[in-house]
Amino acid sequence: MPKRILQGKVVSDKNEQTVTVLVERRFKHPLLHKTVRSSKKYRAHDADNQFKVGDTVRIVECAPISKTKRWTVLTETAEVSA
Repeated sequence: MPKRILQGKVVSDKNEQTVTVLVERRFKHPLLHKTVRSSKKYRAHDADNQFKVGDTVRIVECAPISKTKRWTVLTETAEVSA
């Protein structure tokens, strides 16, 4: 089974070797047909403590590292400003 890759923004880097990433998804409401935004926070492993608050990163699913960490930071993505 392939590993999931998500993209989100770092909202906390206070813990050692851990960042909290806010991932937002958009979907169409089945009844109202309106675009709805939903967000979820994931705790990801950052071995070198290189990512700071506000960075946009990609995280990949991995084996459990601790009680709450099941994701690892893959890379930092450059935001495209339109």
